[in-house]
Amino acid sequence: MSTWLQYGFQNSASPLMEQLIFFHDHAIMVLIMITTLVGYFMFSLTLNRFVNRYLLDGQIIEIIWTVFPALILVAIALPSLRLLYLIDEVTEPALTLKAIGHQWYWRYEYSDFGTIEFDSYMTPENSLERGDFRLLEVDNRVILPYLTQVRLLVTAADVLHSWTVPALGVKADAVPGRLNQLNLLFNRPGVFYGQCSEICGANHSFIPIRVESIRPADFLKWVNRYSLWSLK
Repeated sequence: MSTWLQYGFQNSASPLMEQLIFFHDHAIMVLIMITTLVGYFMFSLTLNRFVNRYLLDGQIIEIIWTVFPALILVAIALPSLRLLYLIDEVTEPALTLKAIGHQWYWRYEYSDFGTIEFDSYMTPENSLERGDFRLLEVDNRVILPYLTQVRLLVTAADVLHSWTVPALGVKADAVPGRLNQLNLLFNRPGVFYGQCSEICGANHSFIPIRVESIRPADFLKWVNRYSLWSLK
């Protein structure tokens, strides 16, 4: 999760987020090179009283400033299109999780286990324990296995919401009457936080997300315990 005065991204918890960070660094590097080069030329021309006439009107320079930006756009567009494809691609999920946005909480349903469904409300400030995060803790967290393909179906019951977890690099709008899907793949265990990223009303900031990634064997144990508890 993010910390005070942090200027970069959160530590990635999925291969997708790693690729997003790499593309961001790649694009920033290109922008720095362009800004430096253009700034140098502008600064040089400003201080130079004798501007070369061939720099202002010449076929070679016109070819250069036409071809060079086109190559830069290709260098940025190709990895960008690849990332867009990876974000939308969902291949052979091992399990399916459904997230339903409400005012002001999330409801989760494990579609492969019919008895597992619960509401996830924000923990009130007067109920927080030492080490808990204000406005981010919930009473029922999402439990998912790492190194496992998970399909997340996102929808809403009332207004527009948005299921967002920055460490995973995922963000999907929750639209009433429509299902959006995401591909989740954790590459390490941990607890990851997010919030609704859609201005969905007065209590918009009180609809947090908390996801815990655990070992697949521990996840199966959790499923068995939850199933037995729900039968009681």
